[in-house]
Amino acid sequence: MDRKEKIIIDQIINGSKYFYRNISIDNVIFGYHERELKVLLQRPGGMEKWTLPGGYILKTETAEEASYKVVRYRTKLENIVLHQFKVFCRPDRNKDESFTLKKLSEMQGIELPEDHWMFDNFVSIGFFALTEYSLVRPTGDFYMEDCSWWDVNALPKLLYDHAEIVLEALKALKQFAYFHPIGYDLLPQKFTLPEIHSLYETILNKKIDIRNFTKKLINMRLIQKLAEQRNIGAHRSPYLYTFDKEKYDQLIKEGDVIVL
Repeated sequence: MDRKEKIIIDQIINGSKYFYRNISIDNVIFGYHERELKVLLQRPGGMEKWTLPGGYILKTETAEEASYKVVRYRTKLENIVLHQFKVFCRPDRNKDESFTLKKLSEMQGIELPEDHWMFDNFVSIGFFALTEYSLVRPTGDFYMEDCSWWDVNALPKLLYDHAEIVLEALKALKQFAYFHPIGYDLLPQKFTLPEIHSLYETILNKKIDIRNFTKKLINMRLIQKLAEQRNIGAHRSPYLYTFDKEKYDQLIKEGDVIVL
């Protein structure tokens, strides 16, 4: 057992010394690939159901810091912007908790008492994050056997109330998309107009007039046309575009971004 594993086991056993009781964070990490909106999920060792990346909040950190730490660990990306969207506090939301934690602790040779702090009901703060799919390298660890992307329309069975959290995050993302150029975080640095158009259609789940949509982005100077073209077939070489980060930051600061 390495040092990191020892620290995790100590935190499981004696967590009430380190963490706030009865409060946790859950992260819905979105990615976009081949016209599908993806969610990053993890599967505890020996379990069939999956969970969202989440955890507890140290007494020395904020909820945002705890959330960022988990997202950075799972994605290996820096400078990710998090968006808090809802608090989840149904009394029965942790109904799977005792069974799951007992099974995981037994696999690690740990015996947890019935009144262990992790068996309490928890209020969870939900965050969502937008990431560029191609840059994320999902990997499991000794606690989570698997970590991988799933299409939001074909999710596996999820533990706790995590299916509800994903649905609420999707609602929040759709609202967010009307006022923020989400392509900056979800698309590669260089993209075509059809690619950014299909991104918005996928997230909003509706048809959008491509001419008006792209014209607005160009007129707002949120995106810039590059001299490069992408060869995607005979007589098809669309120009590439990129986001104008300086203009984007300026509009966000002024609160004057309405994409749709």
